[in-house]
Amino acid sequence: MTSAADLASLAALLADRTRAAMCLALLDGRAWTAGELAAHARVAPSTATEHLHRLIDGGLLVERRQGRHRYVQLADASVAQLLEDLAGRIERPAASPRGLRAVTASTALQRGRTCYDHLAGRLGVAVTDAMTAAGLLEQTGGFALTSAGLAWLTDALGLSPESLRPGGRPLARGCLDWTERRQHLAGLAGARVCETFLGNGWVVRIGSGRAVRLTPAGKVAVHDLLGLSGID
Repeated sequence: MTSAADLASLAALLADRTRAAMCLALLDGRAWTAGELAAHARVAPSTATEHLHRLIDGGLLVERRQGRHRYVQLADASVAQLLEDLAGRIERPAASPRGLRAVTASTALQRGRTCYDHLAGRLGVAVTDAMTAAGLLEQTGGFALTSAGLAWLTDALGLSPESLRPGGRPLARGCLDWTERRQHLAGLAGARVCETFLGNGWVVRIGSGRAVRLTPAGKVAVHDLLGLSGID
């Protein structure tokens, strides 16, 4: 049984602006170096290392080694869900970004982004709604792929049945979108859709952050596959 002390310790990991900034950056699903996270959070490398050790010890991050390089990333999809759920609980509107660069970055994130390993923002919600309208996804009483949805993933997107075996992760679940205040598709199916969109060049990343955008080929694909149009 979880104790009050355990819960307080977990909350304390995110009760620091630098650690929170690092965790939010890692929501892009990729592995970052300590130096990259230090630059992102605007702290000294030694300070970043101290914070990262706390996040790793607390189970929110894991360290990966590749040759001489060390990377960190979110421990798993449940940590990403925790961060998105917390962000969705923030009712008070955030301060308006200042400067053209900040406004542009904020607009890009709202338009489309990755939430760990699935699509979020207006793009993610639009894809989710279109799948629901087409009878591929059922949102009544929870998120579930229909038999037509499973067939769509294998036939239309070309995914193998083996890649859709849930294992310890739900096949489909709703994730509250912190900018749209509505749910988008997460879970294994959400990850596979995002992976396919990126792999086919239908969606590309903007810069080094979480923001993504549809390519011209992507606009054609979502129209042909889901009847979506007018999405930027």
